Amino acid sequence: MRFIAMVRATRASEAGEMPSEKLLTEMGQFNEELVKAGVMLAGEGLHPSVRGARIRYEGDKRTVIDGPFTETKELIAGFWLLQCASLEEAVEWLKRAPSPFDDGASEVEIRQVFDVEDFGAEFTPELREQEARQRAQMAEKH
Repeated sequence: MRFIAMVRATRASEAGEMPSEKLLTEMGQFNEELVKAGVMLAGEGLHPSVRGARIRYEGDKRTVIDGPFTETKELIAGFWLLQCASLEEAVEWLKRAPSPFDDGASEVEIRQVFDVEDFGAEFTPELREQEARQRAQMAEKH
């Protein structure tokens, strides 16, 4: 199963404050453990929301909302994409992670990523084939 662990933003991350060398070193060591264990599929930090945008969908209407966004507690500052046997395993890994911010106050939300099997009969053989083709094309391009 794949899980995304989303690091919640803080005022500091939204202000564009970069982590200390100490924290970057600790994160690098933790990520190395994840890679060696075959658990980490991806992991990245995100720029502050001031450099982002949202798109609101209302029927056929699309509205672009430029950052920054006010509710810091709802924003994501980074993520890990993990391959684990269960939510419990993902939780155990993330409990070992250093606090994502130098001030020590942070929160990580872990959610399971949908797999093809999760969609049921509505995900027809044709749609499954399309999905497989798209994944192969993405892998080829990157």
